[in-house]
Amino acid sequence: MARYVKDLVLNKPEDFVTFIMNDYLQKNQFVVSEWKGEPAYRTGDALIEGYKYLKWSYENGTLHLEAWMKSTFGKEMGLDGFVGALQKKPYREGIEQLFHVLEQAIPEVGMNEMTGQQGMNGANGQPKSQPVPVKTVDNSGAATMALVFGILAFGISFLSPLLSIILAILGYSRARIGMQSALKGRAKAGRNFCIVAIVLSIILWVTNLVLTIMVR
Repeated sequence: MARYVKDLVLNKPEDFVTFIMNDYLQKNQFVVSEWKGEPAYRTGDALIEGYKYLKWSYENGTLHLEAWMKSTFGKEMGLDGFVGALQKKPYREGIEQLFHVLEQAIPEVGMNEMTGQQGMNGANGQPKSQPVPVKTVDNSGAATMALVFGILAFGISFLSPLLSIILAILGYSRARIGMQSALKGRAKAGRNFCIVAIVLSIILWVTNLVLTIMVR
């Protein structure tokens, strides 16, 4: 399946786009890597979430972004379709939030008036420009969802191990993202619940299978 490709017309300053993109990459724990010799950013893991890849560029006011995942067999996998849907959904949601942040209106930058106070002027006596407040990617929602999925996964592990594992995978992927938010503690608790739920579900699943074979 072809990778996800988006060309978003922004017509924003390059330093603004670079700042938002670097903030997104840092909060989602992307690292510089490569995909079959092609430079790209990578995040995730091979066991639960799967590896997620991203590359971007910004030219002539247009952001070009490509995103994909690594399939179980090491092939490129897009962000649509049923296969790997549990891992794809939070990744796609995060990218859509990124686009929303990039499309925000940038406030006009005003200049401080000459007041004569020390520290108010910049070089050569010129007034300093005020910092521009902009909205960045917020992963607090992911932290909350991680805790919710983690508690549900743990609670249902005794009744339905398979459903518990599905919920735990959803929670774990969001916990990693939420670890870079203001609700880090909530994300960490959710991650722990998810890990315990996965281990417990596997133990119960195997135990049930062994008992079934023994009865027969």
